[in-house]
Amino acid sequence: MPILVVAEHDNQSLKNGTYHAVSAAALCGQDIHVLVAGSACQGVAEKAAKMAGVAKVLMADAPHLEHGLPEDVAAQVLSITGEYSHILVGATSFGKAMMPRVAAKLDVNQISEMTKVISADTFERPVYAGNAIATVQSSDPVKVITVRTTAFAPAVEDGSAAPVEPVAAVAGNGKSSYLSHQVDKSHRPELSSAKIVVAGGQGVGSAENFRLIEQLADKLGAAVGASRSAVDAGFISNDLQVGQTGKIVAPDLYIAVGISGAVQHVAGIKDARTIVVINQDPDAPIFLTADYGIVGDLNKLVPELIAALD
Repeated sequence: MPILVVAEHDNQSLKNGTYHAVSAAALCGQDIHVLVAGSACQGVAEKAAKMAGVAKVLMADAPHLEHGLPEDVAAQVLSITGEYSHILVGATSFGKAMMPRVAAKLDVNQISEMTKVISADTFERPVYAGNAIATVQSSDPVKVITVRTTAFAPAVEDGSAAPVEPVAAVAGNGKSSYLSHQVDKSHRPELSSAKIVVAGGQGVGSAENFRLIEQLADKLGAAVGASRSAVDAGFISNDLQVGQTGKIVAPDLYIAVGISGAVQHVAGIKDARTIVVINQDPDAPIFLTADYGIVGDLNKLVPELIAALD
């Protein structure tokens, strides 16, 4: 049976999580279909058709699908689930809001934050804030899976183009509606896909002092992140929170400044290639995760590092 990947997009371009989900799907089987549900989304469907391994793209195009409301997208997925053995989506805010509805309606167990495909019915996923890995074997007729995108390489475009097949759009449920959204524009890279991340914790001390983190990030062309305690203290907005309850990141370089290393935070950075820690507490738990550590006052060390990068 074929495998369905639900595309996340903004009607203009595919989100990165979709490319990673397609790579995960390829490890489950070879016949991959991608569902693009949106409004005026022909360009997105054509983009999805170019991904390696994709055999067909299903396009549901309707005005009520423009904003990807989870109730409406889930209904669209459910309208075509009968022919699929697996349904996958990236474990992003979009996937986490939409996919549990699909699993509940199908009366199956969802496999969340999947990090490894062992076989078509056996998978690995982190548990206990990433401190253990569970091997899950599913006997459900349809495997409903959210994919931890940092665990899989993105699918590439191979120059071919799968057929794009229009499908009937399911009517909206009328129980939810789009009101508005606010876009914060930044010159920095997007946090979840950045190659370098500089993150600050409660040890930074204040929102004013957090400017040191931002200055260092700008010198490195990096994204800015924060621990939950820094967000709770009001140093920075919560959309930059890194960790199990924030964004999972896997950059080439992660610099943690004034972060103690709670297990929830470490769970969100453990896939980083290199972790550098600056903390004045030599017993901070995050040093156990670090590749390189500097014990010292961040108010002295960070300005010195910024000056050295000039």
